[in-house]
Amino acid sequence: MRLSHYFLPLLRDDPKEAEIVSHRLMLRAGLVRQSSAGIYSWLPLGLRVLSKIERIVREEQDRAGALELLMPTIQPAEIWRESGRYEVYGKEMLRISDRHEREMLYGPTNEELITEIFRDAVKSYKELPRILYHIQWKFRDEIRPRFGVMRGREFLMKDSYSFDLTVDDARRSYNKMFLAYLRTFGRMGLKSIPMAAESGPIGGDLCHEFIIPTETGESEVYFHKDLVEQEPPGPELDYEDDLAPLVRTWTGKYAATSEKHDAGRFAEEVPEDRRVTARGIEVGHIFFFGTKYSEPMGCKVQGPDGGLVTVQMGSYGIGVSRLVGAIIEASHDEAGIIWPKSVAPFDVGLINLKVGEAEVDRACEDLYRRLENASISVLYDDRDDRAGAKFTAMDLIGLPWQIIVGPKGIKAGEIELKERATGMRHTLSIEAALNRVISSASEARREAA
Repeated sequence: MRLSHYFLPLLRDDPKEAEIVSHRLMLRAGLVRQSSAGIYSWLPLGLRVLSKIERIVREEQDRAGALELLMPTIQPAEIWRESGRYEVYGKEMLRISDRHEREMLYGPTNEELITEIFRDAVKSYKELPRILYHIQWKFRDEIRPRFGVMRGREFLMKDSYSFDLTVDDARRSYNKMFLAYLRTFGRMGLKSIPMAAESGPIGGDLCHEFIIPTETGESEVYFHKDLVEQEPPGPELDYEDDLAPLVRTWTGKYAATSEKHDAGRFAEEVPEDRRVTARGIEVGHIFFFGTKYSEPMGCKVQGPDGGLVTVQMGSYGIGVSRLVGAIIEASHDEAGIIWPKSVAPFDVGLINLKVGEAEVDRACEDLYRRLENASISVLYDDRDDRAGAKFTAMDLIGLPWQIIVGPKGIKAGEIELKERATGMRHTLSIEAALNRVISSASEARREAA
């Protein structure tokens, strides 16, 4: 993609309304623009990141055996009355009426609707277990939306729902999603820690939040340091195995949000030199709530003995759009964003320092063509602008690599390669630089698989 043809409205100064790093950098780097309080348009660069995150989330859900569908954003009020949540959910739910005065709502979550779908379609235990998911825009009318996409009103969310015959079966489904979440966030370059947490309006007696420790996190968290050093499951993970022992390696050490924190237990169970008190960002939340929705809504199947059995359920959410902000909070410096390779909008930024000079133009065109032919995504800065402005823009948007081509280097048969994460610059031949970028991108894709 040529930057001269791209839509990338960068801001020179920090927006006054931006309180945290991710909000500030998302606006400055042209990822989003606010439409109204807590509601954002995703511009081309931001949408590329969002799509890559969505792809990773989808791949890991599919790998864990979940099946994708798509539910509507507008739901009828009567199914929420069936579950008993319509009157108690709170003002975060946007309640509306259609032209026939039927009460509707803009879905903040989908437990009721998925229960109705499953109830009407599945009648026998032989069709269990099942995990269904979708990735959909949702709306919660936050009283004070802030922090950009981290606490917005409209947001993209992956929510999945498990249906099982017994509590033991339901816990196996819970364990699948637990480990799928660790793999999902690990593939995005994030260190996530599952923590005991409050279930809130979703309900249930077993739930975990997946927290990314960052200095700018929204809440205080407490955990054993070993959990930061523990690696998420690799691609060899078999979801049909007994997953409970692996889950216990993550839940056996102390980790809790402030709502669940027990200072006495923390002091007793965690050696002083391994205690971590930090700030953190929630990027995922999983719940097992048994028959909380299936019982009042009559979601039953015929069991092995012919009797009707109320289905056991769980739900599992990932804030897809929220993850864009969380990744920036965890990976940035004073110059701008530092994207992990797996979610970067482009693999490399190609900078032409002397647009209009034939040899430089020719070298850049050749590099651009060869990188694209190697399936490396390139943002080519072919604008007639100052070198300093080009460097600033590339550092701000945070692509993993920068290839810098200028007249002096071309005369010597060399170009400059900069690694954004470390800031290291290497003067290399064109072939060496090309091979290094291609090799790095290929290795990153293998690691992310």
